[in-house]
Amino acid sequence: MTNALALLMALVILAAAAGGAAVYASLYEGESVYALSRLGSTGSEVKSIQTKLQSLGFYKGTVDGIYGTQTRNAVLAFQRSCGITADGIAGKQTLLYLGLGDSTGGSTGGANGFSSADVELLAKVISAEARGESYEGQVAVGAVILNRIASPSFPDTLSGVVYQRGAFSCVYDANWYQPVAASAKRAAQDAMNGWDPSGGALYYYNPAKTSNAWMLSRTVIKVIGNHRFCI
Repeated sequence: MTNALALLMALVILAAAAGGAAVYASLYEGESVYALSRLGSTGSEVKSIQTKLQSLGFYKGTVDGIYGTQTRNAVLAFQRSCGITADGIAGKQTLLYLGLGDSTGGSTGGANGFSSADVELLAKVISAEARGESYEGQVAVGAVILNRIASPSFPDTLSGVVYQRGAFSCVYDANWYQPVAASAKRAAQDAMNGWDPSGGALYYYNPAKTSNAWMLSRTVIKVIGNHRFCI
């Protein structure tokens, strides 16, 4: 009887341990829906991270799908440049800033091939750069960013354009951390659907806020609100 009881207790312990492992696996897999990659991770997701960081100039190594020290340092540098938590882990927020928020294969929810992460990122820039502008002015700011993607003079991805060094001051100021306006989200969608109130502009500026001689020398093709849109 004693041996049978001991055997029964052992089976109960094993079952509990297995159940706990299953719960842990489920929780970890649930977290990986947000594409959590860290030191030691491998696979196609890591390759996507390395490729994007390489295109942005943060990663100089080989795109091998191995999240080593060099990849971690590149992620840290990118996180610091964006002003987000610098922990070297490519979690949900970091992937969103990289434009890889849907890299796990979820629904895109975007327009014309853009992911929902792209929509969020573009809306964030519009909200920060065109706060207080008319709706047309907000769409125009979004259109300029998309025009840059299509231009050979700029990076060919949304995150590449947004985080290009010195391109958008809002990335480094307090406006970047303000809630995204609902109108900015609609404006991002409209710009992605092809509306370009800027007339094909690649630049814009507020004459009351800039003294940059090069920017002021650009040819203005449209004025909307406080912004001058130019080529």
